[in-house]
Amino acid sequence: MSDSRILGAALLAALLFLPACSTSGSEASPEAASSQRSSGFRLPNPLRSNQPVEPEGIGVNGYLWRASLDTISFMPLSEVDPFGGVIITDWYANPQMTSERFKLTVYILDTRLRADGLAVNVFRQVREADGGWIDAETDPQTSYEIENAILTRARQLRIARLED
Repeated sequence: MSDSRILGAALLAALLFLPACSTSGSEASPEAASSQRSSGFRLPNPLRSNQPVEPEGIGVNGYLWRASLDTISFMPLSEVDPFGGVIITDWYANPQMTSERFKLTVYILDTRLRADGLAVNVFRQVREADGGWIDAETDPQTSYEIENAILTRARQLRIARLED
């Protein structure tokens, strides 16, 4: 047998038998099992075919995710990662104030609806006389206000869901 076939067979064996080494749900603590069920994207395990495969959603709190998208919907999106909980906008200039533009990065840090599960970074640039853009300071209050707007919207979404 050639070295490449031996290596391929070893990798295949590792992929097939490695999931069997993990802790089963009955051996793990209830907190760990709950944490494992509620986070991220998961591929089905063919070795455990007797367990139903449930589709997984996004890897972060759904209310914070939806509220973030709703709150910054007026800005063009550059990158969106629902599994990592990151939303990055492109530069946005208010049509009434074209001498400055803003860019946001929203981080959703938890699967629970909590105030400390959200962080917003605001970047600002101002137009120079020659038409180029230069970085400028942003008021820290701006990030705080955007975070509060997102949290308020997330609470509204949660309340609306509970009333249904």
